[in-house]
Amino acid sequence: MAQLIKLQDYVSRYAQDIYLYPSRYVRLKKKQWEGLKEKWETGPVESFQNVMEQQGDKQPSTLFQKLKHIVRQPEEQQSDPVQEHTPVSADDQEPFMDPRSFHSISHIKTEDALKKHFLDELFPFQLKWASSTLTERSFVAKEYTKDPTLKFLLQRFPDTFLVLYKPIFLLKKAPVEAELILITPASAICISFIEAEEDAVFVGSKERFWTKKTKDRETKILNPLIALNRTEKIVKTLFDMDGVELPVQKLLISRSGFIDYPMRPYGVQFIEKRSFEDWFMSLRGMKSPLKHMQLKAAQVLLQFCQTTSVRRLEWENSPGDGQ
Repeated sequence: MAQLIKLQDYVSRYAQDIYLYPSRYVRLKKKQWEGLKEKWETGPVESFQNVMEQQGDKQPSTLFQKLKHIVRQPEEQQSDPVQEHTPVSADDQEPFMDPRSFHSISHIKTEDALKKHFLDELFPFQLKWASSTLTERSFVAKEYTKDPTLKFLLQRFPDTFLVLYKPIFLLKKAPVEAELILITPASAICISFIEAEEDAVFVGSKERFWTKKTKDRETKILNPLIALNRTEKIVKTLFDMDGVELPVQKLLISRSGFIDYPMRPYGVQFIEKRSFEDWFMSLRGMKSPLKHMQLKAAQVLLQFCQTTSVRRLEWENSPGDGQ
């Protein structure tokens, strides 16, 4: 599963230490999958606590006991691929999935079905990591918990792909909403999706509005390249400022329709219904591990993202706050 490192303007633990959390996520995900698969193969589960104890995760009884386990890792990792030597932390103590997920697998007949169950149960955890830290949290809009495009991206791409989903950048004290940014080990890809009815045709031009044609009607839509070009400009500018040497690509995608643009503009690739599967499989097949330059690129972008959050309740009432 791709990793959601930024969602809108929500607080993200990846922004605290981009060199630590991506590989920690991969390790915890692998541990949880192995535990779930073992229980599915061996029969009914006794209790979630037993599962976690067998995996070596005995949860501390209080938040402040969790803090005793936190040891930060220095950020000077310069080698490719990125290797992690991660100490135990409070993140290791929280399960990836709702405990009830371990009790709802007896009806699953195949390993493929089990994998789908695992990915579906993991999705809420990804939203949690992209909207909370140990001390702060943001309130996730319901639309993202059911967003099919976001779920598709996270569930179908490799763990080494980092996703900024509609991030809000703070540039010259002004918030600017961007399109999707996918950071792979090889490039940063700015993506706009134009989704409509099956076999819809989008007639493009340099004008402010495009035409969307379906079987029985025509409607105007805002030129999607406007936001896409803005996103590319932001990414390239920030990369240039910090010496990030990572190619930046620009894609306009219609998974169920077609794009009709006779004189296609330079520098943007159109991916439509007839070419989507080939593009998707080529990207999905990328086996490269996390790279240092990839993480540096993510760090640079996260530094300029706006964050809106509140302190978590347990910290508001914690000793030392003068309460």
